[in-house]
Amino acid sequence: MAEKDNMKVNTSPVADVETGTAEDVEAIMKKYDRESNTRIWEGTPKQVIRFLLAAFSVLMLYMNLFANWDERVRRSLFVGFVIILSFLVYPMKKGSSKKNSVPIYDIILMVLGAGAYFYFVFNFKTIIGHATRISQTEVIVGVIGILILAETCRRVVGIPILCVATFFVGYAFYNGLGQGRAFAVVLKSIVYNLFYTTSGVIGTPIGVCSTYIALFILFGAFLEATGISEFFIQLANSLAGASTGGPAKVAVISSALCGMVSGSSVGNTVTTGSVTIPLMKKTGYQGEFAGAVEAASSTGGQIMPPIMGAAAFLMAEMVGVQYGEIAMRAIFPALLYFTGIFITVHLEAKRLGLKGIPKDELPKFGPLFVRQGYLLIPLVALVAMVMMGYTMSRAAIIATALAILVSMPNKETRMNPTRFINALEAGGKNTLSVAVACGVAGIIAGVVTMTGLGQLLISAIVGVAGDRVIVALFLTMLTCIVLGMGVPTTANYIIMATTCAPILVNGMGINKIAANMFVFYFGIVADITPPVALAAYAGSAIAKSNPMKTALNASRLAIAAFIVPYIFAFNPAMLFIDTGVLGVVTIIVTSLIGLFGVAAGLEGYMFANLNVIERLLSIVGGLCLIIPGTVTDLVGIVLVGVSAALQMMQKKKAAAA
Repeated sequence: MAEKDNMKVNTSPVADVETGTAEDVEAIMKKYDRESNTRIWEGTPKQVIRFLLAAFSVLMLYMNLFANWDERVRRSLFVGFVIILSFLVYPMKKGSSKKNSVPIYDIILMVLGAGAYFYFVFNFKTIIGHATRISQTEVIVGVIGILILAETCRRVVGIPILCVATFFVGYAFYNGLGQGRAFAVVLKSIVYNLFYTTSGVIGTPIGVCSTYIALFILFGAFLEATGISEFFIQLANSLAGASTGGPAKVAVISSALCGMVSGSSVGNTVTTGSVTIPLMKKTGYQGEFAGAVEAASSTGGQIMPPIMGAAAFLMAEMVGVQYGEIAMRAIFPALLYFTGIFITVHLEAKRLGLKGIPKDELPKFGPLFVRQGYLLIPLVALVAMVMMGYTMSRAAIIATALAILVSMPNKETRMNPTRFINALEAGGKNTLSVAVACGVAGIIAGVVTMTGLGQLLISAIVGVAGDRVIVALFLTMLTCIVLGMGVPTTANYIIMATTCAPILVNGMGINKIAANMFVFYFGIVADITPPVALAAYAGSAIAKSNPMKTALNASRLAIAAFIVPYIFAFNPAMLFIDTGVLGVVTIIVTSLIGLFGVAAGLEGYMFANLNVIERLLSIVGGLCLIIPGTVTDLVGIVLVGVSAALQMMQKKKAAAA
């Protein structure tokens, strides 16, 4: 899923455009992506670490295919190995330049941290027999396990999610001590719930991560090894490269396609952007706009079915429906998101009078698809198998086998033993960050369950909002954006689903799938929303543009992500819930026209430059069309139509003059 471990800087379709070098890409990743700051291993030690990560991938396959262990044993064992490998791969601080070195304190922390989880594995029956009456030794073991997991999270994922987790654990102590209980009693209760039960570290997030997510990450690593990202970029070039403002449209299409198998907004921005951003600037787009296009598109990859940054699997578990249903219902909102960006970049190109890439410098779609279209077989088969009712684990494993097969025709990607180990290594390494984030997110979820904090949040929001759903949605949106800043996709969704979704479901009566989609969308857009807009800042680094202006442009480009969730929260027909074929067609047509109106109004250009009145008409009319309903649709059509008519008249006058 994550692309950074098998990263290749793609060659540009335009020969004289200087794209990002491997060194540039690595430097930007290290600056904006915590997971890219790894220890430097060389020679034999490098091979040892490489095979350990590959062995971890094999272990995950074994645990899912053959092992018949108690779920708590399996999850604890998984976390223990994650801690060992994380300490071997990630140093204590950024910029560590020592080669083949692990300080003694890291070895001690690694042994203690993994040992705490292995202690639970080997003493499982005894500890379960104690129930809540765990011994003092078991309390100490639990404290060590939680604290060292937190340190692992700081190294691998970063501080933002750790700050959120610390706040929640602090609240757990405050809540317990506030009831007059002794500190030792409160500590024992917290440790028991967060370490020894499936309501904490080894809760649902780790359970889903160690099964579905781990296998799909492994699938993504093998799929990436086939060269599919390069194919996606070339495919996007063949489809849109020659059109008006072609490179920006290529960025939108390729990022949407790459996002289907990528689990990192920043990783997708840097790898795809190293090609598309220089091309956009050469075409004539400003650096702030070029970086924003790539950041907004790459962030949208996290909401793009079928993978959705691995959150689709968690959402299926949280909501209690099949994964295929989540992926199917997410299709139209995701398409609206990318359509909104696509329309905006087209209008910007028209406003600036930009051209596309000369056709003779672009690949031809037919020959390209005939030559490399087979690379899509694993992805298509994966979706088909899930829709046919295959278990997610089985579908992922079969799709991985297909990825190995489709790598064979091309000698540059053919899966020989070295590339096979490389893919296993990448799968193991990419799993670490997701697993650590899921473990810490499990702590947050555990505190919410243990203390009843969720009900307090519901009461607080509902108390302010009253029966005004729009107010509750707005407050929930702000909460999601704040809590989602700098937090990886999977952990991001877990936090939102635990703290924010219940507000909408239980407090406001909003459909459960719609509520979970709502909080997921606004958690994700934190990657492009100032002040902590990591994807936008990564895009600005490649574009050599102003970071804050790039982030603001990205937020404007991603306007659909700020509008669409409100629409399906009010009327889940957009998610194909409680509607028929005619309803779906109506929603698609009116929403697309509405997006055009909103994009034109924000851009200030439709067929010519818009004045203030025309911009207002376009924006208001577009919003009315996006909101499902006959009256709003009619009002929207009239307003957008009036704006378009005024534009056409203005254009004719300009042509006559």
